[in-house]
Amino acid sequence: MNNTRFATVIHILTLLARSPGQWLSSDWIAGSIHINPVIVRKELGILQERGWVTSRKGKEGGSMLDVPSDQITLADIYQVVKNANILGKKNLDPNPKCPVGKDINDELDSLFLEMDRLIGTSLQQKTLQDFVKQFD
Repeated sequence: MNNTRFATVIHILTLLARSPGQWLSSDWIAGSIHINPVIVRKELGILQERGWVTSRKGKEGGSMLDVPSDQITLADIYQVVKNANILGKKNLDPNPKCPVGKDINDELDSLFLEMDRLIGTSLQQKTLQDFVKQFD
């Protein structure tokens, strides 16, 4: 995952978790992250589809967390935003006549799966609530 989606989504969720019962605007959230509000709205839409966030439109609108923060693990967040292997991409066309090239992608597949399991196991042990406590 060679982007900032995990950091952005956990920032959004942390802000919402720290403001229970308050409607936070995408503009306000974007100001905290220092990014374009369109990106925040895109991620909020994904979080709403997941059932973690509720949003309403209008002058008094905004978003708020719709589930307790102790019910969302960091592994859950990682799975929502993961769009690539943590170690990057494989070479698409290694030389099949090379003793390494012919099997490298199978071996990399195994390594990539192992890394995903390790990351998932580690992140599964921490909830959003655990992460939010660092900012109290």
